[in-house]
Amino acid sequence: MTPQERATRAAEAMWADDAASQQMGMRIEEIAPGRAVLSMEVQPHHLNGHKICHGGFIFTLADSAFAFACNSYNRLTVAQENQITFLAPGQPGERLTATAQEQALTGRSGVYDVTVTGGDGRKVALMRGLSRTVKGQLFPEDDLTLQDGA
Repeated sequence: MTPQERATRAAEAMWADDAASQQMGMRIEEIAPGRAVLSMEVQPHHLNGHKICHGGFIFTLADSAFAFACNSYNRLTVAQENQITFLAPGQPGERLTATAQEQALTGRSGVYDVTVTGGDGRKVALMRGLSRTVKGQLFPEDDLTLQDGA
């Protein structure tokens, strides 16, 4: 199995059980080893009292992209820490896109940067996620070679 095939199958397996991302209206735009791009349209139920996208929904979009990126090796991986900086508001009706990219992966620990952009390409938020791999796989794979001897 190629790394891209593994990433695609891992994303399919995760998506099947990811009610939170599905209920928020997210869609997977791109998956690759250590990388994921997810998007969602800002709906009326995503708006806060200022009539802009609630930061919690922006964080959830970024966190979901992070999750798909760090699980792309078919090794169960969870968030250890996340930090987000909001830069611009998400507007009603616009499509927000979160691009997660692996920066480092050593043993069971990973570092991922996520950029959330608005429909016009402006940066809405920047998130850094730290991941930790735990036991298990998203789909059975007997010959899985673990990275960095983990």
